[in-house]
Amino acid sequence: MTAEPVTSNAPSALLPTYARADLAFARGEGAWLTALDGQRYLDFGSGVAVVSLGHAHPHLVAALTEQASRLWHVSNLYRIPEGERLAARLVAATFADLVFFTNSGAEALECAIKTARKYHASGGQPERYRLITFEGAFHGRTLATIAAGGQKKYLDGFGPPVDGFDQVPFGDLDAVRAAIGPATAGILVEPVQGEGGVRPLPPQTLRALRQICDETGLLLVLDEVQTGVGRTGKLFAHEWAGITPDIMAIAKGIGGGFPMGACLATSEAARGMTAGTHGSTFGGNPLAMAVGNAVLDIVLADGFLEQVRETALRLKQRLAELKDRHPAIIDEVRGEGLLLGLRPTVPNTEMQAALRAEKLLTVAAGDNVVRLLPPLIIGEAEIAAAIDAIDRACVRLAAAPQAGAAA
Repeated sequence: MTAEPVTSNAPSALLPTYARADLAFARGEGAWLTALDGQRYLDFGSGVAVVSLGHAHPHLVAALTEQASRLWHVSNLYRIPEGERLAARLVAATFADLVFFTNSGAEALECAIKTARKYHASGGQPERYRLITFEGAFHGRTLATIAAGGQKKYLDGFGPPVDGFDQVPFGDLDAVRAAIGPATAGILVEPVQGEGGVRPLPPQTLRALRQICDETGLLLVLDEVQTGVGRTGKLFAHEWAGITPDIMAIAKGIGGGFPMGACLATSEAARGMTAGTHGSTFGGNPLAMAVGNAVLDIVLADGFLEQVRETALRLKQRLAELKDRHPAIIDEVRGEGLLLGLRPTVPNTEMQAALRAEKLLTVAAGDNVVRLLPPLIIGEAEIAAAIDAIDRACVRLAAAPQAGAAA
């Protein structure tokens, strides 16, 4: 029996922490969503970079359905073979030796922060607990991760920020060196700031951070929650710089829509994480592990990431053409792979609304940017449809009285 959907006129029992669009969906397929009223939308938000393989991907549906018919949950008091397999595959494909599964990116970051602190404590230096982070960062919504991000709008009203984070200007290597002290444990950084405005960290800067960590005994901790699992055209974005971290937090794309994250680490970096130091009731449950393995089946298949890179290049070229066609509306195209951003001359919320009116879904970000985060499986038809929608939205915005006003 199917429950009747709550109408938009009914008062909501949800905590009002989101400014939700008055739009709800009945089903999805690939890069397309169908709203309750039957209208179709091209999804270039992917649930904020989560639906990496599109909606209702047959391989993921089959894996989840098959697992759901057998076993949902047992807890981490027992071995979970599906999780052991997924961890082994992640280890084989990355720098890591060990994996801890979580339910979200924020939880993966919490694990990463604890791992970095425990590393030094286990080596006889418990005073080394501070992480250097960067202006504009977003690492989650827990008390620790909002402190790591350091953004006032997320910190206000929640009391004194959690201690242990020293923020420096984005990509400023001199400031990083100056911030290092006797209490510093490591450096926490996103290879591309997503929420912060789709700001890529230059490969040479990431390489320099790796060198600084090596020279000073710090741990390099990467937040690849948004950039990981193929989003930039490599399995993980740090591969473009030719370096490896000591600890890495991932989520979003690895679950393809199922709530899931993971903290990956070398055995040396994780030396302090012994029995009882960390845990999760739901993390790594059989349902999530089945989906995660199904995602890797596709993302690690021969040619998949190459196809993502080719698709991303075509999309970015088409966006550059739109920028040339609409210079009064599109100020900049930025980003890597299929984590792209448009910086309009009007407020990004206005451009996002104009795109939604053209049946294209996007995600706002900092620095007045509109994020384009399509599923990794998009093809020429979806690119063409998106470009047409952006073109029409630019025409719509150019005709508005406020067009060209600085955001």
